[in-house]
Amino acid sequence: MWLKGFISNHVNMKLLKTCVILLLLTVLFFTLRNMDLLQLNYKENSAIINKKVTSTQPTVPPTAPPTAPPTAPPVPDNFCTFKPLSSADAEEERLILESIAWPETPPLPAPFSLNQTSNAAHSTFTILPGGVGDERHVGDQLEVMIKMYDFQGNPKKSGGDAIVTRLHNRALEAGVAGRVVDHLNGSYSAVFSLLWEGSAQVEVTLVHSSEAITVLRRLNREHPDRTILKSLFRSGSISETTICNICLRQTNQPQCNYTDLRTGDPWFCYKPKELSCDTRMYHINGGMGIKLKANEAKLFKSNVNMQVFIQASGPANVTVLPQRKEQPMDSQGSGKSGLSGYYYQGVWRSLGGTKVHQFNNSSAISQCLKGKVVHLYGDSTVRQWFEYLDASLPDAKEINRNNPKKSGPFMIWDNAKNILVKFHLHGPPLSASIHIPTSEMRYIANEIDDVVGGPNTVIIFGIWAHLTPFPMQFYIRRLYGIRRAVIRLLNRAPDTLVVIRTPNLRGDACPLK
Repeated sequence: MWLKGFISNHVNMKLLKTCVILLLLTVLFFTLRNMDLLQLNYKENSAIINKKVTSTQPTVPPTAPPTAPPTAPPVPDNFCTFKPLSSADAEEERLILESIAWPETPPLPAPFSLNQTSNAAHSTFTILPGGVGDERHVGDQLEVMIKMYDFQGNPKKSGGDAIVTRLHNRALEAGVAGRVVDHLNGSYSAVFSLLWEGSAQVEVTLVHSSEAITVLRRLNREHPDRTILKSLFRSGSISETTICNICLRQTNQPQCNYTDLRTGDPWFCYKPKELSCDTRMYHINGGMGIKLKANEAKLFKSNVNMQVFIQASGPANVTVLPQRKEQPMDSQGSGKSGLSGYYYQGVWRSLGGTKVHQFNNSSAISQCLKGKVVHLYGDSTVRQWFEYLDASLPDAKEINRNNPKKSGPFMIWDNAKNILVKFHLHGPPLSASIHIPTSEMRYIANEIDDVVGGPNTVIIFGIWAHLTPFPMQFYIRRLYGIRRAVIRLLNRAPDTLVVIRTPNLRGDACPLK
């Protein structure tokens, strides 16, 4: 199914910016656009300033100063701050953060009680009346009103709940997401485009209450390091494990600085007591360090107030009639819903004119990839693309079979059709539940810089899932580095095809696990 979403258009600079806007706004989105290529060393490019760090790397003199006075973004916590950006990048970051800003949520009552918090069981949604005779036609918009209530059945007076909606038909394997508008008074609107004939059922889900959002904001602000990540150091018979992260709290323990010299991406570990920093061998996930206050865990209960369906106060579905003759075809575009496409008969269909090729069998996939080298970089959602291609190319042979199943790297080779497909995991942070050799954690920007490119080269990347617990500014800076690498690639090899694998909603909505 993933290959069915391949877009055949080569990514030019304008399209590159548009694609990455979708990437940031989905995880909580970012943009791609052209920028001056700055030759900065790791100290100038580093996304994080870690206070009082003892570097284990040699100092490299800067080769070029910033092209504009730097402007510092908001400080996310009290023990690490972000490296200032140029004025142009800082303005772009400001616009991005404004575009994804969540409404203010009320503070938790003291003493805390669930009684005044959002409750899906008491809340309802209503399908609003349509046009003449309440008829619905393909190309129309369907609007739904959502009313939130607390556990005592009282209407909520403020907004900020995390609500997702969709319109679907299981028999047709059809589905489209709705655009939710927060009216900041306890009510919400959801708008859908009607895109297929027949039945269409509305589904509304409370992902997190506004009170849970208040807690998550506090955690993001006070504990950006709540994901526990470690490294295993080894030399001979001596092994030690220490905590690592994008920045570390200051203690009496020295730190090892693993900031990437080429990209400036930051990574630090507490230095082992007996071993040197250059004995680091494996990256390890240590789980989550939850910093919840009394009773806050009650806000994150599945089937109670987290990822719970909201029921309709009346009918939950509508019947969609054929498109009106006088209605132009282009009116089926995104409209109020602001969407780029939908699923129908299990296949993604684009809105807005973008052509999407479908590859429905192994022969079509092999023919498309004949003579191509495909580089896949990212997390497990990109690895699934590799696995799909591996299963779809019957003549391809796997190489490096002994590599860890979840991390790779992986490679398949089809000698008859001259197809090479490779997957490589992105650099830290990574919360995979396996030991990952540190030598195999490579930053996407560096990997792209090492690709020659050309008409027979395909670059596919996606990075989001492992970065969601961290401040948005850190994510934006990681993407800035990838953007620069993509632009350099397209400057030297404009015929290279670049595909951006955008994020999707996570099946596990709990950010505390």
